[in-house]
This record gives sequence, C-alpha cells and structure tokens, in this order.
Amino acid sequence: MSTSLRVALVDAYSMGRHLLPVLGPLGVECVHVQSPAPDVHLAKLPVPDGFAAGVRHTGDLAATAAALREQRVSFVISAGESGVELADLLNAELGTPGNGMSRPSSRRNKYDMVRAIRDAGLDHAATMVSADVDEVIEFADRTAGYPVVLKPVASSGTDNVVACSSPEQIRAVHEMILTSADRHGKPNTVVLAQEFLDGDEYFVNTVSRDGRHHTGEIWRYYKIRSAAGNIVYDYDEPLAPEDPVAQRLAAYTHQVLDALEVRHWAAHTEVMMTARGPVLVECAARFGGGQVPPLNKRCFGTNQIEMFAQALLDPEGFDQLPTMAYELLAHVRDVSLINSLDQGMVPSQETLAEIRSLPSYAHTLMAHPEGTMIPRTIDVATQPGWIFLVAEDPKQIQADYERLREIERDYLYSAEPK
Repeated sequence: MSTSLRVALVDAYSMGRHLLPVLGPLGVECVHVQSPAPDVHLAKLPVPDGFAAGVRHTGDLAATAAALREQRVSFVISAGESGVELADLLNAELGTPGNGMSRPSSRRNKYDMVRAIRDAGLDHAATMVSADVDEVIEFADRTAGYPVVLKPVASSGTDNVVACSSPEQIRAVHEMILTSADRHGKPNTVVLAQEFLDGDEYFVNTVSRDGRHHTGEIWRYYKIRSAAGNIVYDYDEPLAPEDPVAQRLAAYTHQVLDALEVRHWAAHTEVMMTARGPVLVECAARFGGGQVPPLNKRCFGTNQIEMFAQALLDPEGFDQLPTMAYELLAHVRDVSLINSLDQGMVPSQETLAEIRSLPSYAHTLMAHPEGTMIPRTIDVATQPGWIFLVAEDPKQIQADYERLREIERDYLYSAEPK
C-alpha cells in the first residue's frame, strides 16, 4: 500500500471535484466515505474520479473507523453538509484532528446552533422549534412578529425556507415542511421558526487549524422574495477585506466558530448585518458550495481549497497568513440563474452563446444537464445554475447583468428554439 498521506473526504459529490486536483499533485491520496444520508440532489452526481478507495458507512462507526485505519487515513474532512456529523464522529473515534464534541449537534441542528451561540453571549435570532403549528403561531404573534421565517431544522440550500406573513401562511408552510423530507432524505419531525432578520446578508468562508481561523472571502447576498414567500438568490458580490463591515463580519464569524467548536478545516457561515450588528443565520462546518477555485484565485489571490491544503500540509505557513487572507483584485458578480416558467428547459451551450459573449462573462456553472426539464425556481435546488461576471469596471458588470436577465426572460429556458 502507498505510504502517501491519506485523507478521507465524506460525501465529496460536489467539492471533491475541486479537492482532488489540488491535493493529488501535493502527494495526498483521498479516500471517499459515503454517509447514509447524502444530499439527495448532489448524490445524483457521479463520485469524482481519482479516489484511492471508497468506504460506505452503514451505521457502524467502529467498522467504518476500522476501514479507514486499514486505509491509513490521517485526516477526515467533511466535503459536504451531509458529511459534517459523520466526519466529526469519525475524527473522535480515530483520534484524528477534528472539532469539539461537547455539543456536536450544534453544527447541524439549527436550533442547537442558536442555543450554542446564545450560551457564548453572541447576538442571535429569536428561535424556536415545534411540531405544533399553534405554538409557532403564538411565537410569531408574541415574540418574532411578521414575517416569521420557517424552515426544516437540519436541511440546507434554502430547502423549504419561507418567510410567512400571516397565521394562515404559517399553517400551510408548517404542514408542507412536516409532510416532506429534507435535502438529505430525512423526514422533518419539527419545524424551526425564527425572527425575520432585517438587514444585508453575507457569507464568510473560512479555514481553521487548531482553532485558529482565517477568512478567505466575504460576499454579500442579494436575494428576492417570491409572491409565495420563497427566498431565492439573485446574485452575490464580494467585500474588500479592509471594508469596516467585512472586519466586523469576520470578527463575529470567528466568535461563532469558537462557540460551535469548529477547530479544523473549512466553514461556510451566513450572517445578517442588522441595525443591532451582525447576527448569525447559520454556520456549516464544510466548504462553501458552488466554488470555482481558479476564478477565486484570480479575484482574491487565494481560495478556500488552496487555504485548506496549506492548513493540512503546512500548518506553520498557514498560521502566518493574515486573519483576512484575501485581497479584492477584481470586481466579480456571481449571478444565480432564475427560471420563471412553470416548466423550463436547461439551456444548451448554443442557447447560452449570447451570455458567453457578454464583455464581463467569466464562467458558467450549470446545476443540471442541458435539455433537462426544470420547475420554476423557488430555492437553490431549482436554480438552473450560475454565471460569473468579472471586470475592472463595475458598471460593465451591471450592464451585463441587466442584459443577462433580459435573455432569461426572453428565451433562455424556453423549449422552443430562439
């Protein structure tokens, strides 16, 4: 068996495509671990080529740990939301570097997450969970006010996240969540209700080693709210690291990571900047999704994958990175595609040609094969894909964004030829 360093990646259906090409040339071999409940959307993707071995976890932690010892695995990394809990358990079982285990559910269960940061003295959203819709309505009437946000307690990707404006809507959404499974195929047994945080929302991507956190990028989300209350991504834009808002967000996020005992590797944290300051939306102890590492390198001088590799292989060099480990080298906008048709078709490369001809066009990342019929966009799972625009002049990006939205409305998802 090879004596190369071996790392286990749990549920690497998406991020594995970026990790393998970086780690391989550095002499790191990867073993894929499949959890019992991967993301039902991402698990449709084939496992990337290049893994040295694969292990399927069927519930017996000792058996999976033994298989990883057999493979001489030195580190276990969560490569997706569904791998967070299993990676933590395996690290604890193997004695490999991992996150704190005094309250591990706080890194997946959003109610436990709020309680953990509350206990750490951090500002947090008023939150409750219940299977009783009348209790949720009482919470909205007496504590949270309207709109009140309802969502599954441990899902991801804006799955069934709805801002409810009335008791009647709460009843409908509460029933919708309780009668459905989350993105990991698990039945929802309770519904999380949370005060609507008014402000600007951001995400902060970090990498940690031994509890020392470095920020690799901060982006602001721009979202729209559909007539039905669904919250849909419009586009994201990054903040310069010297921006005072970025500085506050990073400091708060690092406190959140400490409260959740995130001590090692990547994290993706969403924070609302409210009138009272930064307030956590949620934190995921895994890589941020939808990344294009070469584009991040071009725009920020680094990326989360590169930072992770340094934390893994060169901890002393990683420690010497600035706390804000990135620069803003170019203007960039990540545009989420939005299908407004009841039934649309994922566009072909030919149909996307006009978008690719836009002056600031940089990259396309599609979520489904071309020609696939897709429903109206109501969440991340129903978004057709993403378009990245990069330019020196932000006015060029805005003009190209407006043209892109015109193309969407005119013909992009039509089953009829242009």
